Formats: sequence, C-alpha cells, structure tokens
Amino acid sequence: MSFDVAASVRRLKPQRATQPLARRPDARLTFVPAEPGPGPELLLDTCVYIDVLQGRTPAQVDDLLQVRILNHSTVALAELTHAFGRLDPADPRTRGALRELSATVAAMPPHRLSRPSDRAFGEAGMLAGLVARLSGRASGVELLSDASLLLHAAETGCTLLTRNVADFDLAQQVAPGSSVLFYRSV
Repeated sequence: MSFDVAASVRRLKPQRATQPLARRPDARLTFVPAEPGPGPELLLDTCVYIDVLQGRTPAQVDDLLQVRILNHSTVALAELTHAFGRLDPADPRTRGALRELSATVAAMPPHRLSRPSDRAFGEAGMLAGLVARLSGRASGVELLSDASLLLHAAETGCTLLTRNVADFDLAQQVAPGSSVLFYRSV
C-alpha cells in the first residue's frame, strides 16, 4: 500500500489537538488583493468555477484568473460532474447548466489537471475528522473534498483559491503549511 498511516499520524498528530477551532477574523486571512499580480500558481476550489459561470466573481478575482497559472484538481472535477447525475432532467434549466459545465470541464487543459496523491487523500480524512471534532461538527464527511483540495494544493506548491472562508480557514489552522487565497462573491 502506498499510504503510510503511521507516518501521516506522526505528521498531523490528530490526537494531540484538543483546542477548539474558531474562525479567525478576516484581518488574519489572506484575501485577493484589489490589484492582483503575478504570484504562485493557483488550484481552484469548485466554488470558483460555479461563481465564474454565474458571474459572481469580483473584478479582482477575474483579473487574478487572467494573470496566474491555473491548476485543476480531480476533486473539483468530481464535484462539478456530480451535477450530471444530480440535476433533474425534467427541469428546463438542466440542459443549459449541463452544457455550461461540459464546456468548463472540456476547457481544463489536461496538463493542468491532476489528482491528489494517496498520502493527500489519506491525510484528508484525518484533517476532515480533526476539523469536525475541534469545531463541534457532527461528522465532518462534508469536509473531505475540501480537505483533499487543500492538501492537493499544498503538495503541488499551489495556493488554493476559494470563497469558502468558514471551512478552509478552520482546515488551514490545522494544516498550517497550506496556502489559501480567499474572496467574497458579488
């Protein structure tokens, strides 16, 4: 097996963490600057694709997406393609939504699409469980994709771009080697 659970437990030390997590004030987080410029490559959270498709990204995020190298994760790909099974075929909006999602997925350059390693996937489970326990959530299963994206970004040296401040702030607190750039939708 390529996943070493003991090494990951030593690295993350999930059983040592006992202090409750709370969301930090915005002033302690990194948001997209008013005039973004070149910088680290980005890995896109699923919400970025959705916000772009719905025209809900602020101008500085649109500018950032033009000047940075963009990378895509199979985790976000799976979240996007979930709609193909989930959306009601009887709903008249479904055909258009799936057409836009198809175009979005097709536009991902194959050399910029990658998957998290076995280690990142395995540690994502630990990270999601840790965040759930320390923030008082019932299960944390809903955090698995977010944790996978965060660790995928970290292992590839990318900065994760997201508007999901609440979940990624907590995850970043217990995975401090990660880099996250936040924004608010319009």
